Amino acid sequence: MAHILVTFHSQTGNTEKMARAVAAGVGQAQNARANLKKALETTAGDIRECDAVVFCSPEYFGYMSGAMKDLFDRTYEELKDEPRSVKKPYCVVIAAGNDGTGALRHIERICKGYRFKKVQNPIICKGPVTPDILAHCRELGETIAEGINAGIF
Repeated sequence: MAHILVTFHSQTGNTEKMARAVAAGVGQAQNARANLKKALETTAGDIRECDAVVFCSPEYFGYMSGAMKDLFDRTYEELKDEPRSVKKPYCVVIAAGNDGTGALRHIERICKGYRFKKVQNPIICKGPVTPDILAHCRELGETIAEGINAGIF
């Protein structure tokens, strides 16, 4: 069974909507479950025990949210040499205040330090969260769950 961690921070609700859509997509896959958690409540154990992680962050001033950075700061030392974390599949979802590239660049750079493996292109929502964006998020969740189940990721 694929166990996908969907961790997020949201102040306006936009990133949370996108994270919930990703989790719903995971739930559409057979033999898969999502663990939807706020970034401030996510632990190194949550990351260690999942099969893949979806990081969902708003973009603030061209950077990820402070809560998402806090998650990375709190878990890095514990996970950096953890065998179950090396090459852990991940992807990124961003609710962008600007163009999203700054937040994406920093998240991906940190994920390289963890030695995670990017398995899907990011979703960056510039502006309001539309039904099309939410459908894309559901598809991403289902795809990553099916990819884990099939042994592709």
